[in-house]
Amino acid sequence: MKRQVLLVEDESRIREIVADYFEQEQWIVHEAENGKQAIQMLESLRVDLVILDILMPEMDGWTVCKEIRTTSDVPIIILTAKSEEDDKMQGFELGADDYVTKPFSPRVLVARANSLMKRVEGTVRGTDHLLRFGQVVINRHARRMKIRGEEIDLAPKEYELLVYLIKNAGIVLSRETIMDHVWGFDYFGDLRVVDTHIKKLRSKLGSEARHIRTVIKAGYTFEEER
Repeated sequence: MKRQVLLVEDESRIREIVADYFEQEQWIVHEAENGKQAIQMLESLRVDLVILDILMPEMDGWTVCKEIRTTSDVPIIILTAKSEEDDKMQGFELGADDYVTKPFSPRVLVARANSLMKRVEGTVRGTDHLLRFGQVVINRHARRMKIRGEEIDLAPKEYELLVYLIKNAGIVLSRETIMDHVWGFDYFGDLRVVDTHIKKLRSKLGSEARHIRTVIKAGYTFEEER
């Protein structure tokens, strides 16, 4: 089955070029020229990926990303002319999965998209789709977490981070290692993004946060019984 991408970009020439490259790689491409149109399209479309420009009329990309994350954990690549570190941090804080700065190579963008999909799909597939610890149950097929039967919303990177920690239970993982596996080897952002997501995870886990232990000057580890 072909993957489907929603390309949200106000410049028609960029949409045309990027769409052509994705179609050559057997993706089905849907196009939106502004944020409002994208939100409307997502009400009826089921896409595998959203590529989202930031500087757009009607509704900017930050607002669209935040709106998408209220109802969906679809992978999002932020596409923008901005390159400042704070802008990248804002994108990841809002739930974006990757960040590509203009000008860019369409071929590289497609490669990044394929790489992101492999990472995302790799965390979902498995022989046992349920992960359990304490009072927590994670359904890897649905990418959902429940604590004592109550569903807890996780941003995509929070989910991927937690699953990665669980899969490496008992192993001390450095911030660099976590960033490479959760954010990708080509992400060169500030290591604080790991600490920020750990803090948010602990807040959502409540008393079950005891399973995530900080190892001073080393990183983090997940302990099944604490």
